[in-house]
Amino acid sequence: VQLQASGGGLVQAGGSLRLSCAASGTFSNYVMGWFRQPPGKEREFVAAVTWSGASTYYTDSVKGRFTISRDNAKQMVYLQMNSLKPEDTAVYYCASRRALSNYENPHYYDYWGQGTQVTVSS
Repeated sequence: VQLQASGGGLVQAGGSLRLSCAASGTFSNYVMGWFRQPPGKEREFVAAVTWSGASTYYTDSVKGRFTISRDNAKQMVYLQMNSLKPEDTAVYYCASRRALSNYENPHYYDYWGQGTQVTVSS
């Protein structure tokens, strides 16, 4: 599976961005996740969506602001980010794996996109 993330940019606090991740391969066989790596920090879990899109999971700091979704026909996964805060500034990565257990742990993901920078100004 090859992944390519896009959609990052510079936005003011309170604004919105939509990240996209294009996938190749048998997309519907994979759980999809979004992670981020703030400057000087470790990579952290943001959101995950199950194979069919029926279930979604979020880290507490983005609940109610971010929405993960997928379109298996287009082989795309999205992260709609609203009410952005300066602390959301990070490089955002999409990732995929076959199983759902430990979905918050980046070490369990098999494939990664190249990352897209999101910068939120105050």
